[in-house]
This record gives sequence, structure tokens and C-alpha cells, in this order.
Amino acid sequence: MDSVTALHWAPTRHEVAAVLSFDYGAKHNHRELPFAAEHAKALGARHEAIKLDFVNRLFASNLLQSGGDIPEGHYEAANMKQTVVPFRNAIMLSIACGFAESIGAEGLVIAAHGGDHAIYPDCREEFMQAMGQAMRTGTYARIHLLRPFLSMTKADIARQGTRLGVDYARTWSCYKGGERHCGKCGTCVERREAFIEADVVDPTIYEWTGPLPPKPQND
Repeated sequence: MDSVTALHWAPTRHEVAAVLSFDYGAKHNHRELPFAAEHAKALGARHEAIKLDFVNRLFASNLLQSGGDIPEGHYEAANMKQTVVPFRNAIMLSIACGFAESIGAEGLVIAAHGGDHAIYPDCREEFMQAMGQAMRTGTYARIHLLRPFLSMTKADIARQGTRLGVDYARTWSCYKGGERHCGKCGTCVERREAFIEADVVDPTIYEWTGPLPPKPQND
């Protein structure tokens, strides 16, 4: 949902040279990647799906096919740390940076947003600043890291995408990767909550549409 919105945002400000997806063994990759390819094609952009088989084989995370069950509950709950793939964004951004310089691009866009900060350390501003500096100093092209949603909420992204005409029925969030969005895992809860808070229609079909779990209270 976030990345597709970023993809539709990017042509309003920049020329899009290519779109990258990563198949790293996540339980939902087979549901997510076809939608990425579909949106890239609709915008006339080159799409590359890069396999990172070693992540599923060597890393520990319940998000991966090699890991345990996907936890359910609020996306800011402590048990959602089970879905963290160690240093995932650093690995993917490094590859994307090298690819960007190779094809003559000047920067790349990542869709990390404010709601990611509670659980994912490689989505936070401190990390993004450090990674952006590494990309600039480590390339002749001085590749820029663009992070347009970093201070936005998921609801903000839903509003933004709706204004851009994004068909959210053709996007995938659920970490379980079933036939339908489960409605209970952290990403499904975040998605449901975002559409409600944004006051825009949610076209997603969920298996469960019961009450949303409360947001954890910070101690």
C-alpha cells in the first residue's frame, strides 16, 4: 500500500527510471509482487524483481517462510517485533543504490512512514539520514534517498493515494499471504485503521472485520 502510493507519487515530482521489488522469502511476497508489477506496467515503468534467497535461509524472522507464525494484534504491539527482518532496508537500499547509479538515476524513493517507527529501527529518521549519507558519499552520482512519507501516518498515505487515484484493491498488505487479507495481523490492522482514520473507502476484502485491537499505551 505504501510503496504503490509512493510509486504513483513519484511521477508527479520526478522521472521514474525503474521500479524495484525484492523477493526475499517473505510469506506474502507471492501476493505482493504481482501487484507491484501491475502498477509499474500501468505507469509504463520498467520493473525488476530481485531475488534475495539468502535472507529466508539465513535470517531469523516470523515474516519469512522459514520463520514461525505471523503474530496478530495492533501493529505497534511488542509482539510485532517478531516480523522484523534484521537490517532489511539497509540491504535492499544498498542494492537499489547500486542499481540506480548503474542505470543513470539520480535518486531512489522509499515509502517508509511514521507508523513504522515503533517497531522497525531501519525505518526511522536516524537510520534514513545515515543511509542517505552513505549513498551520497559512496557513489559518484551522489545518489539521493527520497523518503516523502517519513513523517506521515498510514492514514495520510491513504488520503494521498486516493487523491492520486491509486486502486487500493490492487495492493497487498497482509503478512500471512493467504487468499484474502486476514484482518487480524499487524499489517491488516494498520491498513484497516488507516482507511477508517482517513475517512476514505477501504476496498479490501478481509476474512475478519471484527473490532480493531487498541493501540498499546507507552510506559
